[in-house]
Amino acid sequence: MTKRRLTTVFTVVLGLAPISFGLRFLLDPHGAASGFGIDPWPTGNEAGYFIVKAVRDIVCGLNILVLLALGQRRATGVVMGLAAIIPVVDMVAVLTHGGSVATALGIHGLTAVIVAIAAVVLLRERPEAPADQPALVAPADQPVRVGDHS
Repeated sequence: MTKRRLTTVFTVVLGLAPISFGLRFLLDPHGAASGFGIDPWPTGNEAGYFIVKAVRDIVCGLNILVLLALGQRRATGVVMGLAAIIPVVDMVAVLTHGGSVATALGIHGLTAVIVAIAAVVLLRERPEAPADQPALVAPADQPVRVGDHS
């Protein structure tokens, strides 16, 4: 598997992950909340924040997948770099609202590091040459003549 293909697969997985988290917050908000790291989660009207988190996660994942599907690998890297801020803030929220340090660092901190690494890998990629472009190297059986424009 080429490095580019591996990066693509990794990026797709990182785009699908927040979509799955968001869907879980829509379909099973209290179950999803228990895995986030803050207990107890809001109830009553305050539980309306579940949908906010759900939509945030789904849109974040869709942004990554759409940019990748459009072939905008550098833009995907930029968006992923910015998206790495989200788990950092989630980690701080867990740490400052009675959650465990293990959950904060193990789930949110690790996620931030993984997303940041993926962003850097995407940003360091070199564009592929289109397959239909002729090679810039002269065939081995023909000498290269400097200044010959015939």
